[in-house]
Amino acid sequence: MLNFYEKPGCINNSKQKQLLEVAGCEFQAHDLLAEPWSTERLAAFFQGLPVADWFNRSAPRVKSGEVVPEALSADEALALLLQEPLLIRRPLMERDGKHLVGFDRDAMRERFAIQLADEVPDESCPRNDGHSCDK
Repeated sequence: MLNFYEKPGCINNSKQKQLLEVAGCEFQAHDLLAEPWSTERLAAFFQGLPVADWFNRSAPRVKSGEVVPEALSADEALALLLQEPLLIRRPLMERDGKHLVGFDRDAMRERFAIQLADEVPDESCPRNDGHSCDK
């Protein structure tokens, strides 16, 4: 069973779950914002990734420049993400001790043997009505 950590109500996370269903993948959705993360548990998702790739680029504080992921050390970034989970790039996915950040078709095939359709939406928030999905 794939654990899929999402922000409930996120348009992209909803589309991503539909793609998983079409692919025949069994998954359990979890609220990323309500999950009781620890430093070690969250860090497991980010192993091998640059700190900047840990962050949700659509988060208001990142878009405004208030949070600059490239300027943070790994320890600073983890502390900030634990304090403010809205900043975490999503979805986070985990199965059988393997972790993935973001919805990357090739990485999902390699790590989880999930074969997705060719059309995978990007991770940017599709809302263009002046409101953020991340409020």
